[in-house]
Amino acid sequence: MPTPSKHWREIPQRYRLEAGKCTRCGYVAFPPRLVCPECGNREFAPVKLAETGTLLTYTVVRVAPGGFEDEAPYAVGIAELADGVKLTAQVADCAFADLKVGLKVRLEFRKLSEDGAAGVIAYGYKFVPA
Repeated sequence: MPTPSKHWREIPQRYRLEAGKCTRCGYVAFPPRLVCPECGNREFAPVKLAETGTLLTYTVVRVAPGGFEDEAPYAVGIAELADGVKLTAQVADCAFADLKVGLKVRLEFRKLSEDGAAGVIAYGYKFVPA
């Protein structure tokens, strides 16, 4: 029976919402980058992202890609977090009729999928109404 790699459980941006903040200009990169796109600096300090934001746009996926057929229909949106970072995530716990641009959301750590006979569970973030 295969076991999950410890490496996947320790990805800071996936499990701790950790970004990189440029030590020269302050640009926040999520996921972290090796080179700052604003000033070319290569030094970043870890920073935790804000957990609240505003929905900028969204769509309802009715015909899901392979592996997600059982999830459809579901909503996916882009939100700008309080610290200015824009993030894409599934929008959960919200009726489609209640979705609107400007909706206040917060990030929640949730189960994303369960894989294989070993039942390996992948976790990540989703938006929920604030």
